[in-house]
Amino acid sequence: MAGPLPLAFVRSYVDVDDLPHVNAEVALVGRSNVGKSSLINALARRKNLARTSKTPGATQLLNAFELAPEGSGRWVMDLPGYGFAKVPKAEQRRWATMLNGYIEERENLVSIILLIDGAVGPTALDLQTVEWLSSLGRPICYVATKADKVRPSKSKKRRNELISRLNVARSDVAWVSADKGTGIPELRVHILDLLGNPKLGNS
Repeated sequence: MAGPLPLAFVRSYVDVDDLPHVNAEVALVGRSNVGKSSLINALARRKNLARTSKTPGATQLLNAFELAPEGSGRWVMDLPGYGFAKVPKAEQRRWATMLNGYIEERENLVSIILLIDGAVGPTALDLQTVEWLSSLGRPICYVATKADKVRPSKSKKRRNELISRLNVARSDVAWVSADKGTGIPELRVHILDLLGNPKLGNS
């Protein structure tokens, strides 16, 4: 299994047009309290690499992280969440425009890592996002977060419900916990594979 991903923060971008061309990107997408920033920290095994907050909506820009070595052009993007952020409607619309522009226009985006709250299951907004991404032909990697928040007695039922609502195979969903480390090593390998890590035999 892969060790911590050697990620370094590059910078935050306001507009997709400001982003430079890079070799390959994966982007974390999900509701504003699903744990995108916490997941990035867990993947890198660093507490403060990505900003986290108990208040939904901490991520407000297109935040870029690069896999070592510097200049590799293999990026992990942390995008603004959709849903519950307590910000003015105008700001929510700005985030939506930013998110839509990035996902629709970014040519070197190889996969969306769509985070679903495993303790809640896919919401109507999550399912709407899946439909939208599918209509764009964007590859999706499904990740169910907060696996440690699901009681063991309800785990099987919750997993069955989640894959049924997403209409995907059980093997298509990775269950992870940023707090406990569950599923993190396997997800690191998958991300490296998506980004074309030479050590995994990709070019």
